[in-house]
Amino acid sequence: MDSDISKLAKSKQTAAKTIFESFKILKENGGQMLGREVVKKVGENVTFNEWESSVYEKSGYIRWQSILQFYTIDCIKAGYMRRKKGIWFLTEDGEKAMAMGPVNMLESASKLYREWAEINKVKTPKDDVDDEEVIEEQPQFQEANLDNLEGIAIAGIKDFINKKNPYEFQDLVAALLKAMGYHTPFISPKGRDGGIDIIAFSDPLGAVPPRIKVQVKHKPTISIPPNDIRSLMGLLKAGDIGLFVTSGYFSSEAERTARESQIHVRLIDIDNFIELWQEFYNKLNDEEKNILPLQSIYFLGSNE
Repeated sequence: MDSDISKLAKSKQTAAKTIFESFKILKENGGQMLGREVVKKVGENVTFNEWESSVYEKSGYIRWQSILQFYTIDCIKAGYMRRKKGIWFLTEDGEKAMAMGPVNMLESASKLYREWAEINKVKTPKDDVDDEEVIEEQPQFQEANLDNLEGIAIAGIKDFINKKNPYEFQDLVAALLKAMGYHTPFISPKGRDGGIDIIAFSDPLGAVPPRIKVQVKHKPTISIPPNDIRSLMGLLKAGDIGLFVTSGYFSSEAERTARESQIHVRLIDIDNFIELWQEFYNKLNDEEKNILPLQSIYFLGSNE
C-alpha cells in the first residue's frame, strides 16, 4: 500500500503527485508525448496550493513545474522513463512501477537514482530539496531544463518544416543528400506524382554502386503505412537501395516491414531528418542553409 504523502517534505509531496500524474498522462497517450504537453496537462489535472504555484524570483519558473522537471531525472536513471528531443517516453518498468502508487514509486525512483549515482560517482543533492535550497541550482534541474529547451527548439523546427509544401520538403531532402556527399542527378519535377522522387549516387557518374532511390512523403500528421514501404521496394532493382523520408513518422508495421526485408530500405522520419540536418548543416551552401536555417546557442551544461 502506498505511503502517506503528507509525511513527505513539501517538495517531495509535489514531486510524487506530479510525477505520477505525468506517468498516467503518458500511459493514456500511448506511452510517449512532448514533455511540454505533459507538463501542460499536469497543470490542468492537478490542483496546486499557493506554495506550489508560486514563482521563483531568480528564474521566473513556477515551483511545481521546476520540481517535476527535477525529479524526472530520478525516474530516468531508475529506468522508469526516457527523454529524447523534448519527447517523454514511459518505459515498461515505469508502467509497472505505477502499481506502487505515487509515494512509493517516487521513493523507488529516488533510491535507484542514488544507487546509479554512487556507482558512477555522481554527487547528489540532499534528500529534501524545497524552499530552503533552490531546486533550480541543482545539476538535475539543469539537465532536465536543457532537455526541455531542446524540445522547444525541435518543435519550432518541425513547425517550420510542416509549413513547407511537398516540393520544398523534397528540396530539403535533396540538399541534405548533397551535404552528405551524394550526387543527385534526378530530382522529381513538379507535377509528377508517384514513383521515385530522388536518385542519388556516391560518385558524379553514377558508376559506383549502390544507386539510392529515394521516396519523399511530406505528411507530418500521418504515420506511413507498410504498403508505402512495399511500393518503394517494388521499384528497386539489383544494385539499388531504398531510402524513404517522411516529415512525419512510420507506423510500427512499416518499420517492421523495412527491418525484415531482404532488400535494404532505410527509413528516415522527421526526428532522424532534423538530426542529420543539424549534423551536416555546415556542409550546406548558403542557399541550401536558407531553406531551413539554424542558429547554434550554447548553454551551461552538466558533467553528469
